Amino acid sequence: MGRVIAVANQKGGVGKTTTAINLSACLAEKGKKILTIDIDPQGNTSSGLGVDKNSLKNTVYQLIIGQSSINQCILENVFDNLDLLPSNVDLAGAEIELIGVEDREFILKKEVEKIKDNYDFIIIDCPPSLNTLTVNAMTTADSVLVPIQCEYYALEGLTQLIHTINLVKNRLNPDLYLEGVVFTMFDARTNLSLQVVENVKTNLKQNIYKTIIPRNVRLAEAPSHGIPINFYDSKSAGAEGYRDLADEVIDHKD
Repeated sequence: MGRVIAVANQKGGVGKTTTAINLSACLAEKGKKILTIDIDPQGNTSSGLGVDKNSLKNTVYQLIIGQSSINQCILENVFDNLDLLPSNVDLAGAEIELIGVEDREFILKKEVEKIKDNYDFIIIDCPPSLNTLTVNAMTTADSVLVPIQCEYYALEGLTQLIHTINLVKNRLNPDLYLEGVVFTMFDARTNLSLQVVENVKTNLKQNIYKTIIPRNVRLAEAPSHGIPINFYDSKSAGAEGYRDLADEVIDHKD
């Protein structure tokens, strides 16, 4: 049965979508069968995996409002071993349409249960906010992976997110746990990056991945070409970083 990991941080610009795309692609490269779910209305994970999100008939929006089945919405083999449940701006309207809908926090979970056994890992890219979509992702997930940018306010956003995870755990998904924190955009030349890593390690005693994703130009360029980093520049520091993270995720036991 597939392990479902939500990639989340209420703070934007922390490498969340970059992590969702490249972790998915590197897990697939290692022979794992992956479904990536884009539940962010910006649809950046979909376009980052080379999909023309605005021409799609069936997306996660049609799934959530009950117009389409999950099998109708999944795009198969966007890369080897990697399927995608895509998103686009239509999803922005879902929040309003779901008002008053019974068990609206569990819509995605019920659908994913139908296909969960087909995959080794299901990676969900969440919006950078706490809303019904993020809650749906967290009720569906087994665990939450949190990318943290190596910058001054990193810990502040992390504290809020852990509070959110605990709320969902207490009220909606008792089995949810923190998969781990992964540092992104690390610049070894700056004292600040080193201080942030030490600060978070001091304040968060567990669940910190050894892999640290470097600040890397090739990593920043890859999404505009619609190609994950391991295809765009296989030998780059960014590609090696996400391969290492994929190894850690595979080896991680809750």
